[in-house]
Amino acid sequence: MSLKTNYRQAVKAFQPKTPYVINSLKAFVVGGALCTVAEAFANLYSRFFSVPLLSAQQLAVMTMMLLAVVFTGAGKYDDFSQFAGAGATMTLAGFANALASAALEYRSEGWTAGVASHMFKAGGAAIVYGVVTAYLLGILYYLMS
Repeated sequence: MSLKTNYRQAVKAFQPKTPYVINSLKAFVVGGALCTVAEAFANLYSRFFSVPLLSAQQLAVMTMMLLAVVFTGAGKYDDFSQFAGAGATMTLAGFANALASAALEYRSEGWTAGVASHMFKAGGAAIVYGVVTAYLLGILYYLMS
């Protein structure tokens, strides 16, 4: 046996077991609950404020992102995402949390060198992949129509 194999076995004996099934279920339930809340906001905007459905859905997404930023500023979103896992981090609210937490962490370095540059270090990959995917899907749509 090599030293690397012995080390892995020794470390594995002391590592806690990851509860993959429980974590997946929590992410599924919390992610679904967040989507349900967003849908409730969309229905609220559409029915009570007579906003067209598409605009109501866009307002609901902005509301969810605003709530995520507020909870990030209050220091509560980290606890929530620690519990919920991917259910809280893979939504647009999670993206807003990533940008807001980077902005809060580096605000002492100034607006350009601190806030702006570190916000896009945190969220830049999501923006790049979103733009590239939209471009490729647009080309595919054009070719198929």
